[in-house]
Amino acid sequence: MTNNLNSFKTLRLQGVGRNFGALNVLKDLTLEVRRGEFIALLGPSGCGKSTALNCIAGLLPTTRGSIWLDERRIDTLGAEDRGFGMVFQNYALFPHMTVRQNIGFGLKMRGVAKAEAEPRIDKALATVRLESQAAKLPGQLSGGQQQRVAIARAIVVEPPLVLMDEPLSNLDAKLRLEMRQEIRRIHAGLGSVTLYVTHDQDEALSLADRIVVLRDGEIRQVGTPEDLYARPATLDVADFMGFRNRIAGVVTAQSGATVTLDVGGVALTGMTHGAVVGVGGNAVAAIRPDDMVAVGDGGDGLPAIVEAIEYRGRDYFGQARGPGDSELFFRSGVKLGIGAPVRLGAEPGKVLVFTGSST
Repeated sequence: MTNNLNSFKTLRLQGVGRNFGALNVLKDLTLEVRRGEFIALLGPSGCGKSTALNCIAGLLPTTRGSIWLDERRIDTLGAEDRGFGMVFQNYALFPHMTVRQNIGFGLKMRGVAKAEAEPRIDKALATVRLESQAAKLPGQLSGGQQQRVAIARAIVVEPPLVLMDEPLSNLDAKLRLEMRQEIRRIHAGLGSVTLYVTHDQDEALSLADRIVVLRDGEIRQVGTPEDLYARPATLDVADFMGFRNRIAGVVTAQSGATVTLDVGGVALTGMTHGAVVGVGGNAVAAIRPDDMVAVGDGGDGLPAIVEAIEYRGRDYFGQARGPGDSELFFRSGVKLGIGAPVRLGAEPGKVLVFTGSST
């Protein structure tokens, strides 16, 4: 790995595509990442996020487009010449090697002298807080500790980029939360770029400086966690960012960004971040389950029948059947019976309105 790769300022993807036979998996990915950024590639299974990561890593060749570190094109280089650190979902540790040996393996393959390698291994062990586990085998470690070894092995080579492919998916909920904090802490100390693939919106929101949402091999939106959480640009991005309720209606009024829909004879008011068709046109309201609340059978809101209800700590969360046979997810401060009628509403500022139908 050459010094000019280590000292880059920007990573650029220009029109990157990848085909598998006749299947176009990646379509014209264009993105610029600044050194020091933590970027999450977010999307459902099959959207192309892991393929994109593997193309950047050099594990898959691109079909078209180019990848650059500053002014040097790197998609023509082999994976070993790019020198990136990679953390896989399954850890990929050598079971017969100690933690220390696993971490040092990449340095050994690069021909780094032992006198230089040992302090770098020590530093990596300290970074992931595993100094006391250095002599153990992977099988003697917990899942979270094994993941830390995989991260240490990736960063010990001092890579310009660290690429992580759903590294927390095999951990339980508590460990995932702990490892999120560790990954962000480690990234801050490295000063390089971290590209992180996940299908978990909570991981992306908590970790990333910017989120790249992919769907069907295309970039649908790029923005800060705050932007994507509050202002998804399209209905499919909203759906993936947690706006599970999709309610079809007809526009009856619009004043600036405020739009009113008729939903089965009931008025629903929300906000639009883009153009909406005029009065009489079709639109879709998107609402998070947390923001759609039960207001009682006699209150204002959409009429629905409760189909399921469960307790999640402070509140109950339910599923109901609403106007037009729509499936609605909501929050309630009290337990409601299955089959009970309920009215469901949301503050206009929590309702996003998009042009078109819900399909």
